Amino acid sequence: MRASAGIAAVIFATALVFAANDGPPPPWAYGFPAAPGAEPAAPAAAPAPDVTPRRVPGSTGSFTLAQIRDGFGPADWFPGDHPSMPKIVAHGKRPEVRACSLCHYPNGKGRPENAGVSGLPVAYFVQTMADFKSEARKSADTRKSNTNLMISYAKNMTDDEVKAAAEYLGAMKWTPWIKVVEATTVPKTRIAGGMFLKLEGNVTEPIGDRIIEVPDDAERTESLRDPRSGFTAYVPVGSIKKGEALVTTGGGKTTRCSVCHGADLKGLGPVPGIAGRSPSYTVRQLFDTQRGMRKGVWADLMKPVVANLTNEDMLAIAAYTASRP
Repeated sequence: MRASAGIAAVIFATALVFAANDGPPPPWAYGFPAAPGAEPAAPAAAPAPDVTPRRVPGSTGSFTLAQIRDGFGPADWFPGDHPSMPKIVAHGKRPEVRACSLCHYPNGKGRPENAGVSGLPVAYFVQTMADFKSEARKSADTRKSNTNLMISYAKNMTDDEVKAAAEYLGAMKWTPWIKVVEATTVPKTRIAGGMFLKLEGNVTEPIGDRIIEVPDDAERTESLRDPRSGFTAYVPVGSIKKGEALVTTGGGKTTRCSVCHGADLKGLGPVPGIAGRSPSYTVRQLFDTQRGMRKGVWADLMKPVVANLTNEDMLAIAAYTASRP
């Protein structure tokens, strides 16, 4: 009888976990609107090429929009900010692999719709690319098209190219450029390529159970791809404190993050740093791991850590880690 009661308790506890975690992916973390079917309409016919020279503050460079967005040689506004780029980072490999610097920037900081990759341990970077290549790493939201692009790029890159990118990006220290602000209301936004952009004017809406991560200067970020123009992440009031409890103690439902990521959350050996990184990205990784969409070597270490987390827990953890210096 006692054994039966114990088994029943385990089944009940497991059922509670699944009940808490069986919903769809949080759309805001993957760069989609909350309302189904509210995705932006496909753009109309492409306008005539804009050949106007563009500039960003602090740079001596001048580039057209076509040069800025060139997938096989995007504009480098600040070549003095980083070491000499390997060919795969600066130019990619025609026709299969676009330049890493297009999406992740020459300094590796990336944007909320992709990933900040500077300062990642080389071994972790190499393993991540291997996971993409074997399709052990996918997205829980099948609409996340850049995940599929990464799978394709990984399959078309040589081991030497992956290593060159890993060593280049890993050599640059991560310097946070995301300001985390607790708020009850946030600017109304539109979505462009998976990134939230403020609408004109000062129109706001309730934040709800979301993190809304927006560029501080939409023009410099979305159009000009300025790698010095940062972001503000709006998080629900109280989420940072709740996240601190989960990150530092486990809160009775997970393992404290410092065990693997270091006391300062800046990484430990081959384990990546999580302090100051995009909270949208962090939530995606926690959710993808929990749902079994990440199955690589490092994912196996994270599975028991995320097993009992709710979406609200993930949001709080990401709010806290993003706020850390």
